[in-house]
Amino acid sequence: MSKHFSDLGINEQLQQSLAELQISIPTNIQEKTIPVIVDQKEDVVALAKTGTGKTAAFGLPLLQLIDVENTAVQAVILAPTRELGQQIYANLVSYATHIPSISIATVCGGIPIKPQIERLKSTTHIVVATPGRLADLVKREAVNIQNISYFILDEADEMVTALKEGLDSIIKEIPKSRRTFLFTATMPGTIKQLVQNYMSKHVVHIEADMATVGHQGIDHQYVVVAPIEKLEVLLHFLNAKEGERGIIFCKTKAAVNKLAKKLAINKFSSGAIHGSLAQAIRDRIMGQFREGHIDILVATDLAARGIDVKEISYVVNYHLPDTYDTYVHRSGRTARAGAKGLSLSIIQQEEVEEIPDFEEELGITFNEFLKADPQSIEENNGLLWARKIFKTKPNRTVSEEFKKQIRTIFHHLTKEELIEKILANHLEKTSIGTPKTEGAKKKKNKK
Repeated sequence: MSKHFSDLGINEQLQQSLAELQISIPTNIQEKTIPVIVDQKEDVVALAKTGTGKTAAFGLPLLQLIDVENTAVQAVILAPTRELGQQIYANLVSYATHIPSISIATVCGGIPIKPQIERLKSTTHIVVATPGRLADLVKREAVNIQNISYFILDEADEMVTALKEGLDSIIKEIPKSRRTFLFTATMPGTIKQLVQNYMSKHVVHIEADMATVGHQGIDHQYVVVAPIEKLEVLLHFLNAKEGERGIIFCKTKAAVNKLAKKLAINKFSSGAIHGSLAQAIRDRIMGQFREGHIDILVATDLAARGIDVKEISYVVNYHLPDTYDTYVHRSGRTARAGAKGLSLSIIQQEEVEEIPDFEEELGITFNEFLKADPQSIEENNGLLWARKIFKTKPNRTVSEEFKKQIRTIFHHLTKEELIEKILANHLEKTSIGTPKTEGAKKKKNKK
């Protein structure tokens, strides 16, 4: 029988907020973690895959433990990216709707620091931050974290690899008597070292359905392509997924920019995010993706952290990730909240031998995705060409006399006849239907 949040010790104010958010049944990680945080005094290391409800697992009990009479900062939550930090902040605010006396601030990098300094002059119980920005604020003495009771690391595996310097400087500032809650989707050696160095000897280890939850509902597939056909195979796949939302992962910022440009040229509803983009641009693209104004996000691994969108139906690995952990994070962006999803890896022949290693390490099975035949690819290219024409804006600089002359040439054609002729002209420049014609011409010439 499924438990309810009341069974886990969550108070009535928080239960009321959860009911309004239509959250009634705790996930496995929430069921295991909440009572430990609420009722015990130990540190917690929670291992759970992306999309299993980790924010509520630490957020709900943390809100309940805050002493609203105490105006000092009592909890610090660190996230590796601003996007994830904002997501955590928004979730906490929504959970705390009926506890208005709790004050939560978000201080992340990429935006001006002065408004954040001003905000921290007001009573703040919980600070949600990225390590670099919080370290900067501590250095400027804009925030005092020397008396916090709770220290939370979310997506800790990404934090210790990419943002270790800021993290180390923060840990030096906070009291040793704090409780630390560490949440991670994978457990690399760097995390084990962090647990050993910075957490108490009596740590409660929690693991939530690691064998199944992280991959449940995800169809893992791969397609083998030659380098020259990689983009066309991707475009064919995306055309078949028109109207659905997905994320395409690339290894580098340069690759993200290059692919995003190709998608834009082909009139796909898409946007790109990576660490070198201005924060305002990242926020705008993320907002458009969350609200459904664009369907496809091209991203690097770190920039994609914090994307909590339930309706992502597919993930594409345009480049196979270097580590198993990265694959877990990528594929975990789809099939969230019980939905189904597809994780497609577009690989080259020499990478095929890596697939069994991913299967064995992650306990998953890959199926081979049937690559479209050359005819289908060419026809898809024709559809993309038609879409480009449809979405091309009229050239207002063309003279009326010239347009009149063009109309005179086409005026006796029906719409259907005009389409037939334009299409035939396009096909003459492609390989659809031409090989036989060209071959016949050569044979005729030989005779």
